[in-house]
Amino acid sequence: MTASAAPAGATDQVGRLADVRSLSDLLPRFMRLAATLKAQINGEGRDRAALVLLYPIKRMEPVRQGALADVMHADPSTVSRHVAALVDRGLVRRVADESDGRASRLVITDAGHAALQGLCAERESHLDSVTADWDADDLAAFTRLFARLIDDLEKSLPGTPADLPSAATTHALRGTR
Repeated sequence: MTASAAPAGATDQVGRLADVRSLSDLLPRFMRLAATLKAQINGEGRDRAALVLLYPIKRMEPVRQGALADVMHADPSTVSRHVAALVDRGLVRRVADESDGRASRLVITDAGHAALQGLCAERESHLDSVTADWDADDLAAFTRLFARLIDDLEKSLPGTPADLPSAATTHALRGTR
């Protein structure tokens, strides 16, 4: 049977499998590039490992440290060390958990919000430079689809809280397309 004689559904499925295979090949490349960018930034002497926790803390605050470790899919002792560094730097503070006085939750301080704004501005500037030649519609479509991919990947991981705001929701709340 030739490709033109194949049922439409079979042709669609072959194309879909080819696209999934291409995506599967691209994902490790993206992860290597992201790791390289992270290493370059950390090489500048910044304690980025701790600072990156500001993003999920902002999305979830006030948040328990254990829930933060769960959502980051990270070892609780590592998250504890990073949170301690953020607290020591005055970027995050612990507040009493209203539902359990023995526990605390993390919230970002004004200094933490300023640091987060600096991180966001730096990241946005880099991405603006990288995508400078992109058509506005392509950038909007990629952003929407990338948010969807991240959401779906995150949902596929065990222990991801159901009430975690999605990347798509966060994107929409920022007032972008």
